[in-house]
Amino acid sequence: MEIERKWLIDKIPFDLQNFSKKEIEQAYLCTNPVLRIRKTDDKYGLTYKGEGLVAREEHNLPFSKEGYDRLISAAEGIVLTKTRYLIPCDPYTIELDVFHGVYEGLVLAEVEFPSLEECNAFIAPSWFGEDVSESGKYQNSRLCRMNGLQDLQ
Repeated sequence: MEIERKWLIDKIPFDLQNFSKKEIEQAYLCTNPVLRIRKTDDKYGLTYKGEGLVAREEHNLPFSKEGYDRLISAAEGIVLTKTRYLIPCDPYTIELDVFHGVYEGLVLAEVEFPSLEECNAFIAPSWFGEDVSESGKYQNSRLCRMNGLQDLQ
């Protein structure tokens, strides 16, 4: 079970070079239910996600470069690219996604939780913007079917 909240970020108040990062490219073979392929640096994965916004079923499997290369052309919509910075926020980790390509300028923060109780009790840092967890508008599986930032207006 994945339990996470998501926020828009307007301004990052520190230097991101102080944090570890991952380069991510991901595409969706199906968006209902979600079937995603992802390249993270030099690792590949296949993910199934069930329905839901804050809490939903999720299964991650290792995948091969060959399989990824074969399936990327079958993706629905656009291939998303982003840099993910891992920012400690004791006891959690903020995953700060800085998007590239047609979503250049979009920055989202996600925090995953072990329980709904902890999720609901979390107080976001002051630099977080609007909580968009319940809207679904900023789910990556939805972003892949749009044409870029202009569709988010």
